[in-house]
Amino acid sequence: MIELREAAIGVGGRVLIEHIDARIAGGEFVAVLGPNGVGKTTLLHALAGLRKPLCGTIAVGGTDVAQMAPSQRALHVGFVTSDEVLLDALTARDVVAIGRYPHHRWWQWDERPADRDAIDGALAAVGLESLAHRLVSTLSSGERQRVWIALGLAQETPILLLDEPTSHLDVRVAHEILALLRDLAHAGKTVVCVLHDLNDAAAYADRIALLGCGALLALEPPDAVLSSDLLERTYGVAMERVTLPSGGVRVFAREAHGAGTAT
Repeated sequence: MIELREAAIGVGGRVLIEHIDARIAGGEFVAVLGPNGVGKTTLLHALAGLRKPLCGTIAVGGTDVAQMAPSQRALHVGFVTSDEVLLDALTARDVVAIGRYPHHRWWQWDERPADRDAIDGALAAVGLESLAHRLVSTLSSGERQRVWIALGLAQETPILLLDEPTSHLDVRVAHEILALLRDLAHAGKTVVCVLHDLNDAAAYADRIALLGCGALLALEPPDAVLSSDLLERTYGVAMERVTLPSGGVRVFAREAHGAGTAT
């Protein structure tokens, strides 16, 4: 479980979000939404223990994550970012294998059967088995994005944090990745994922954490969060909500609704 108690986060001395009190249970897929610049990525960094909260605490399994040793955090929390890292001289499989380092002593670098299974399973989960031995420098941006996701999967942590995992991915692969994350959550992993597409969050997340106006505005199921008034206040654009025959909901920017363009 992740628990935030009266937490505030920020960068450069500037508070982005404050008075955060929230709990995320094991087996939940939480999508983090909000306009650019509100602190979505900074929140993930704080959950991963990479940035201390300005005040309050963030606990993972009852332990303050900021007080954990890096080696201990790496066994509990996996963090997948969309930032480019210069690993072009490595193969896709070599990069994914980095996720196994927390499971070894610093002097033990030999690959064990459990490592092999985790690496191969992660590559298969994101559909990259056939590209395992290709250099990262030869992969497309979408393929590289899947390599980073596979690295996070190979780490086999109970908590997985992802910053825009569907960036650079085409529609089909993006939905396959989101379905994979949903399945991982339903199998017991805690998944917290920054997304920009409101309707992707509605389709796959158990709850949505909506950030805006310097606060956590909501942490509720999609049906409760995706209300026109709340979204208009958060994004500053008129929204229209549509209930599907299946019972799900979709939201559209009102100006784009006639053209069928989802926000």
